[in-house]
Amino acid sequence: MHEHAHGRQHIEAMIRNQDLEGLLEQAETLHGHLCPFVSLGVKAGQYAMEYLHRANTGMEEVVAIVECNNCFTDGIQVVTGCTFGNNALIFKDLGKTAVTVARRGDGQALRLIVRPGYRAGMLARYPAAEPLFQKIVVERQGTPEELHRFHHLWAAIARRELQTPLKEQLHIQHLTITIPAYARIVDSLICDACGEQIMATRSVEGNGRTLCRVCAGARVPVLNGQGIGHEGL
Repeated sequence: MHEHAHGRQHIEAMIRNQDLEGLLEQAETLHGHLCPFVSLGVKAGQYAMEYLHRANTGMEEVVAIVECNNCFTDGIQVVTGCTFGNNALIFKDLGKTAVTVARRGDGQALRLIVRPGYRAGMLARYPAAEPLFQKIVVERQGTPEELHRFHHLWAAIARRELQTPLKEQLHIQHLTITIPAYARIVDSLICDACGEQIMATRSVEGNGRTLCRVCAGARVPVLNGQGIGHEGL
């Protein structure tokens, strides 16, 4: 029991020691590369977790409410330990680079929002970055050499931005919120058409049959790079 309860012990130690570089390395393993907004997510997560002073073992002790599906969110997931898989990550599709991190019990929370002028100011400090960002990320073009140069530059900026005072990057709000109830544990059913197992809450009943949403031809909520939408009829 204790062995499993301390699966995040090294992360918690980095949070207490304000080891932002170590936390950024952990985030890189999830995100795949380093970038300034992963760095911001790491800083926001570390600040919130240290302030709330609540360890997270993936049992919903801490909840993170993210308002964007971008690089920032990966930094948040790694540092806070709140993920879709452990039901402690809540996504609000507001398109704001912001997060609310709250502890269960008393609802104490911090909302951290990237300041409106941060991105423009950051790019102004590193003028070589914007043309490469436009070509590699926005236009999906560029030579292998440009891609290599971009990754090195983007990683260097991410590390350097760790040293920028947090309050120059993020606006911080102190809140008390009502945290959603713990995730429900629901029964599993078998789709009568495809034979695959589904959560009972996602099944569709009709004509005496239990179907998954795909076999029922129902609309399916989908989260992708464009936000929350639907597939199907």
